[in-house]
Amino acid sequence: MIAAGILAALFALLLAGVPVAFALIALGGALLALGGFSPLMVPQGLLSTVDNFVLLAVPLFLLMSNVLLKGGVGRDLFAAVQAWVGHWPGGLAVATILSCGLFAAISGSSVATAATIGTVAIPEMTARGYPRRFVLGLLAAGGTLGILIPPSIPMIVYGFITEESVLALFLAGIGPGLLLIVLFCGFAMVYARFAADYRRSEKASWAERKRASLRALPSAALALVIIVGIYRGAFTPTEAAAIGLALSLLITAGLLRTLSWADLADAVFEAMVTTVTILLIVAGAKVFGKAITLYRIPQDISAFIIDTVSVPALFVLAVAAVLVVMGLFLEALSMMLIMVPVLAPSILPMGLDPIWFGVFFVIMVECALITPPVGLNLYVIQAVGHARLGEVAAGVWPFLALMLATIAICYLVPSVVLYIPFHL
Repeated sequence: MIAAGILAALFALLLAGVPVAFALIALGGALLALGGFSPLMVPQGLLSTVDNFVLLAVPLFLLMSNVLLKGGVGRDLFAAVQAWVGHWPGGLAVATILSCGLFAAISGSSVATAATIGTVAIPEMTARGYPRRFVLGLLAAGGTLGILIPPSIPMIVYGFITEESVLALFLAGIGPGLLLIVLFCGFAMVYARFAADYRRSEKASWAERKRASLRALPSAALALVIIVGIYRGAFTPTEAAAIGLALSLLITAGLLRTLSWADLADAVFEAMVTTVTILLIVAGAKVFGKAITLYRIPQDISAFIIDTVSVPALFVLAVAAVLVVMGLFLEALSMMLIMVPVLAPSILPMGLDPIWFGVFFVIMVECALITPPVGLNLYVIQAVGHARLGEVAAGVWPFLALMLATIAICYLVPSVVLYIPFHL
């Protein structure tokens, strides 16, 4: 009863338009006061959140992705991939998905991925006869790869909340990320086969392939340095973010010379705004999480779930259903920060691996990024493609179904998630 009242109060605040961070802080503080706990827990919770080495990776990865966005790296990646696979059936769509995957591997941001590749791919694909709804849906869904393929900001936050290894989470995201790319590419090729106005691109010459590949090589090398460096233990994810930022500045300002001082200033400002937003929400969730823990709500919910649901598959299905509904009116990070502290005590008793559950949760967060009315990627592609929101939303449903199919495959074959982090 208490848990239902607290959740009702939280959703009432959110529906009233109170920013997520302030709703969490206010409700958490009120619960602490009503429970007779020290009010000093509020500032202590805020300070302990921002004073954390793991979360330092968030602003660094955000700044890196903005530098790459302003420096036009996505354009070079897209041109290189298109030169190699653009002549395949549905090749331009395949090039778009692969470009999203490559940019995701160096940015960690779904918004940056969708905006960067979308700016280049939308006019190219529509000119080749791809239906506009399909193009917009493909890019909105392809952008979600930015938070699954490492580095991933939501995985950093999940690791911070659950105290799981961020490195293991990063590596666990590789298998499902590649699976999702394969499913997206397969669907795109089949779709293009039956599209009425689709026209195949001409095969690029070897000279064109070489020229495009050489220009994209530094960016691809950046992704390789980050992933291999983390995998080999040469540096932590936070250190990888700092190294990636330095290399992104070297590539865009030094080698490609596509980043101006004005672009850098814009990148820093936008990264600062996003960082403050994220850290405020994380800090608010910390206070709220401390309050509900002192009220023993996560423990009670965990006990209720274990007593009521004894089959792990039903537990995963129930969580997925709840997250789909929450994704209709909550943005991705808020879902994670509200639900993970509540669900975390139930993971091990259900026989689920916390790393597997983290990847499952991130894929569900991906779904929230492309479900109206608050799917962030929908608004990004709407702005980039000068489209109506309904037009973008109509194109994402096949890709949403493929994401849910990926979750089913990962549940039936857990090694898709767990093999790389624990057996390679």
